[in-house]
Amino acid sequence: MSELHHMTATELLAAYRRKTLSPLDHADELIRHVEQWEGSLNALYVYDPDTFRQAARESSERWARGEPQGSLDGVPVTLKELIATRGVPVPHGTGLGEQSPATDDAPPAARVFEDNALLLAKTTCPDFGMLSSGRSSFHGTTRNPWRLDCNPGGSSSGAGAAAAAGYGPLHVGTDIGGSVRLPAAWCGVVGFKPTQGRIPIDPYYLGRCAGPMTRSVDDTALLMTSLARTDRRDATRLPPERIDWTDLDIDLRGQRIGVMLEAGCGLPLDDEIGQAVQHAAATLEAAGATLVPLAPVLTRQMLDGLDSFWRVRQWNALQALTPAERERVLPAILAWADNGGRISGSEAVHGFEQTLAMRRATEGLFDDIDAVVSPTTPNVAFSADWVSPTDDPRQPFEHIAYTVPWNMGEQPALTLNAGFSRDGMPLGVQLIGPRFDDHLVLKLGKALETRLALEPRWPSPPSAR
Repeated sequence: MSELHHMTATELLAAYRRKTLSPLDHADELIRHVEQWEGSLNALYVYDPDTFRQAARESSERWARGEPQGSLDGVPVTLKELIATRGVPVPHGTGLGEQSPATDDAPPAARVFEDNALLLAKTTCPDFGMLSSGRSSFHGTTRNPWRLDCNPGGSSSGAGAAAAAGYGPLHVGTDIGGSVRLPAAWCGVVGFKPTQGRIPIDPYYLGRCAGPMTRSVDDTALLMTSLARTDRRDATRLPPERIDWTDLDIDLRGQRIGVMLEAGCGLPLDDEIGQAVQHAAATLEAAGATLVPLAPVLTRQMLDGLDSFWRVRQWNALQALTPAERERVLPAILAWADNGGRISGSEAVHGFEQTLAMRRATEGLFDDIDAVVSPTTPNVAFSADWVSPTDDPRQPFEHIAYTVPWNMGEQPALTLNAGFSRDGMPLGVQLIGPRFDDHLVLKLGKALETRLALEPRWPSPPSAR
């Protein structure tokens, strides 16, 4: 029973079908496991074990009758707090403003609830979802389960930490510049940012996506079966498409894989991550793929322009708060957004136009290649107390150079763990495909995961160390 929290969603569903395990059995073990971790990790928001246990009891009764309802019946899931769920406020990492309970489930929540997944809890995020960090003025500090003095990254900080710590198999984050893939890489799990509109989201925004965060590519594919259903609340949604997400077979012979080791700007790449990417590329080559060296797609002008545009956007959001409320926001956010009010309209438009430049640069790659392999993060780890890998509001986005171009370009991108550093921290590798070919990226991820064949290895609760 002590190992039930290691089971994947696909394994849980198989056990439910065989009647060797019930959702209630699993829920009871998961509650005990969360109790061992959460005092140190701080990954959850509105965690109610009694409500979770009751939902598991009802699911167990359905399985006992042989009448499960939905493809995820009885499987635990967490949702990032930015994904609205009916009756629960959305604090945006700050808890400021009116904080009225949400009146409806956002599309990702609605989809998993339709399939009877069991909501374990919401997960934490930093202020306004605008930091790659576990620091939040409302939630406090979320930590990385591999090393509690390290940061899980963000902004899907709680989801990354929860997935790595074994808080159930399925987690949903959001990503506007790397916020699913960055914490997934630093926490050693799979994180998938789909083509924009593949998973409907509300509110939608330039580059903003919801995406699965799991311990295996199989579970990511399973979760896509639910999340990718259409919802008219997202005006950027893609047309409905019949895709068997769980079919992950691929013949790598003939696949042209671009290898992008340099980001073009931002933080320098840690050697250990570079070596992991080269090993991943060689693994794909050994299975028949052809490797193509690639130059960076991102430039300093692009990243700085996006920074200016986002500073203005954040400055506008801060103006909606009272002076007393603004004082409660993390100082790093205030310092970063401060000059947003002094950026001219012309500068802001120029900044926005850099998102189109990124889109042009990323889309042009796929005339000659089928996919890209690259680092996800430039650095292996950073302090839990820092607001970013630089801990400097004057350099807020130096760590997103490998991830943000694909948000602005709207291409699907997946990160998975490709090994461990000398200090035992995960090393994330990213796979990117052309717009709309999300299924190809998942297939490549499964092929790489299978061929890397890493020995199962997960962090233990502090009391067990």
